[in-house]
Amino acid sequence: MSYVVVIPARYQSSRLPGKPLVDLCGVPMIVRTYRQCIKACSAAQVFVAADDDRVRTVCEEQGIQVLMTSRSCLTGTDRVAECARQLEADVFINIQGDEPVFPPEDITALISEAESHTDQVLNGVCEIEDEEEQFRNPGVPKVVMRPDGRLLYMSRASIPTTKTQQFIKSWRQVCAYAFPRKALEMFTRCGKKTPLEQIEDIEVLRFLELGWDVRMVRLSNGSLAVDTPEDAERVGQVIRQRRL
Repeated sequence: MSYVVVIPARYQSSRLPGKPLVDLCGVPMIVRTYRQCIKACSAAQVFVAADDDRVRTVCEEQGIQVLMTSRSCLTGTDRVAECARQLEADVFINIQGDEPVFPPEDITALISEAESHTDQVLNGVCEIEDEEEQFRNPGVPKVVMRPDGRLLYMSRASIPTTKTQQFIKSWRQVCAYAFPRKALEMFTRCGKKTPLEQIEDIEVLRFLELGWDVRMVRLSNGSLAVDTPEDAERVGQVIRQRRL
């Protein structure tokens, strides 16, 4: 299996303008995410998918391979699909650009699973540990799986739950993916969001709606996304603690 790692880096963000270049302990966020990725694989296999010359300039100054993509991409997965048209690979590993402390061992685990399931879409998952911060939080997509690990459904609602809305046990999405080339081609050919994807604002649902199996890969809970200035401050503390 040949693969590449693609890191989408959309410049515009309503909650955190210029997000890929946000300073985290003296280093732009996109550079920190890249450095985590090259701990798991060769730098020759890692590309940043940018949509703004400011991101491209910073990456090129750091010796990072950059592919320019459209600013009109509906989702990060559509951005990865644009890159797939420029790259030769069987599988495309997607690590989000706003995951500056993403554990390299999780990237390694995802690549390993992709080698065993080259015809399926893969997505990370981990167990929910905090009911209020995660299970009741609509910002956290919750995952329901078959016994063999294939995705049944993903929702921003608190699922699964009892008749009295009680939390028993649940899983949450980790935003790391592996896409076969054919899956990306079908995904982007839609040209629009599918009905459930539109309602939930969860792009992996498009694959389910198009008939693809999505296999959930159990990863650690060590990833921390940066969406707000408060997130950036929290991740900065983690960087200092871990000395990254």
